[in-house]
Amino acid sequence: MKQPPPNSINELLTRAENIAGYTLSELAEQAGISVPENLKRNKGWVGQLLEWHLGASAGSKPLPDFIDLGIELKTIPISYSGKPLETTFVSVAPLTGVHSLKWEESHVRHKLAHVLWIPVEGEREIPVGDRHVGYPVLWKPSTAEEHQLKQDWEELMDLIVLGKVESITAKHGEVLQLRPKAANSRSLTEAYGENGNPIKTLPRGFYLKTHFTHAILKSFFN
Repeated sequence: MKQPPPNSINELLTRAENIAGYTLSELAEQAGISVPENLKRNKGWVGQLLEWHLGASAGSKPLPDFIDLGIELKTIPISYSGKPLETTFVSVAPLTGVHSLKWEESHVRHKLAHVLWIPVEGEREIPVGDRHVGYPVLWKPSTAEEHQLKQDWEELMDLIVLGKVESITAKHGEVLQLRPKAANSRSLTEAYGENGNPIKTLPRGFYLKTHFTHAILKSFFN
């Protein structure tokens, strides 16, 4: 049976510490879930498995995974040397009606206010079921980290407001980037072009760059 939501941060952290060291197949067996052969078509599988064990309750709602605690769960695939292997998705970016949006009200800020990071072995040659879950890290952005995030978010949102969404690349932003997020190229959404007219474009998502998440993990494990 799925775990009920944890009643406190300490209870959540204890649960996360208790699954550290287990393989994904061991945790999947406990949950009665089958292990996919690869994660190409099952990108969210690891996160869903850990949500089951930890008692996350938000589901697909735009709320922190542990609603009552205000904590977001982020699994992070890491290399043999402990470096994140990919950027971390934060939230879908709004592309219309954004003129008066402030950082303080943004989904990105709410999602990153308090995060439980769980590193998981992610090297491709390790079969999915044999990958081990690492030790959890409970993180709140420091003043400097929040400043970096805010600066990038504001720069990217300014470009969206100016109708330059199509010219934004993954190189924009020091720690936060904006990238297309769609299952296929037919999933288009509305935005505005440079002349102010509506255009159809791919949905975009905010992602944390790997050097930023690596610095978070390093600061805890050193």
